[in-house]
Amino acid sequence: MYLLGSRMYVKCSRCHMALCLKEAQRCQSSAAPLEQADFLKGAPHRKHPGVTNLKTVRLPEQLQVAAQSVLKRAEVKSLTERAHKLSNFLWSRKRATETSQLREKAILLEKTFLEQERDTHTDAIDHKLEAQIRKRVLSELRRTTYNRTPLRYDEDLGLVYMAARLAGGYAAVLRALNEIKKRDPLFAPYSLLDFGSGLGTCSWASHTLWGDSLKEYVCVDSSGDMNTLAEQLLSGGSEVDNPVIKQVYFRQFLPVSPTVQFDLVIAAFSLSELATLDERLNVIFTLWRKTNSYLVLVENGTKDGHQILMEARDTILKCTHELPCPKLIKHHVVPCNFSQFYYSLPLSRSQERQQEKFSYLIISRSAEEKAQKTEHWDMTRLIAKVHRRPRHVQCQLCCANGELKQLAVTAHRHGKDMYRCARNSDWGDMLPMFHAEDDTKHDEMQ
Repeated sequence: MYLLGSRMYVKCSRCHMALCLKEAQRCQSSAAPLEQADFLKGAPHRKHPGVTNLKTVRLPEQLQVAAQSVLKRAEVKSLTERAHKLSNFLWSRKRATETSQLREKAILLEKTFLEQERDTHTDAIDHKLEAQIRKRVLSELRRTTYNRTPLRYDEDLGLVYMAARLAGGYAAVLRALNEIKKRDPLFAPYSLLDFGSGLGTCSWASHTLWGDSLKEYVCVDSSGDMNTLAEQLLSGGSEVDNPVIKQVYFRQFLPVSPTVQFDLVIAAFSLSELATLDERLNVIFTLWRKTNSYLVLVENGTKDGHQILMEARDTILKCTHELPCPKLIKHHVVPCNFSQFYYSLPLSRSQERQQEKFSYLIISRSAEEKAQKTEHWDMTRLIAKVHRRPRHVQCQLCCANGELKQLAVTAHRHGKDMYRCARNSDWGDMLPMFHAEDDTKHDEMQ
């Protein structure tokens, strides 16, 4: 930057000419829309490359008809009421307290009670009083420790689960898998492993996206009754051996061979069914060993669901951006979750539009795509509802540097293309963060 007379001149990084400051700024502002047009790749703003959200998801017609047939034939009493209760129970369910956590809590309680007794007793504490304190500790632990109830998925509970979670679970998994479909369009999996397969919703969702390439589906669930129900859904609600999706194999245990791998490995709402951290970590290691391309984990969009996924991430990786989840750094932890609308399984004549909140984690075996780093933008994730105002769009973003950022996107400051992309984006989509402003500042300092 230099002065000539009363005017300030800079060297423009775009055209490499010496221009007055105002002309250079105009030149720079015209550069940003060009970069943003490159990002669009010819797509309209409402379908920009960062959009991964789906419209309201419907169950595949064959799956919906089969589920209605199975439930009608079973004649489960108070099905709607029981399905509602099961949904609430599963959403509010927490991880079991680990033994080490209980031990630490017991030591702290014992220390607190001893100090209280010393304040009221001048004499030394005898064995009888120590026994009373231990009894108080046990009583307090029973009162304050979350009592996790294990679920045994027999045929009856499986039918209630079908009414409660078939549509929502399918919507969440489809939305998570669509992220791969959108960002890696050349991915054409041949084989699928579904751990904790339940009613087979992951197979249906995978078939919806990659039905032409998938030739092997291995579904693993410890419940034989759930496997039977899943097979019935594949056969149109009957026991006739003519499944809608071919080459689906049901197992109650994971394949033993350590060399057998699958292109796509999914565990949806199943890690949360494992009682202890050790059990979850062992399963995560096993699933990762069996992953050839992508490992996809989906859980409820609660604090516990989010933290279960972060356990998996920290166990396997030192992940894609190798930085801690910024939402876990905050004092008041807010789960990182997303939303997908779907139409519920019609238990009566009407079909309700509902919302599924879920958290997901996708880990790839291949090297992370770094192409965007050579461009003038980084990809950020919209982690909350987008608020569209008359002249700006309020966005909450998770950035590539591992930080959370509140951003008011305007056409004047960020260019009309980014502004229109932001207006056409929603919670869960990706949005480019352009570097035009940084380039301008750099030029002004020279």
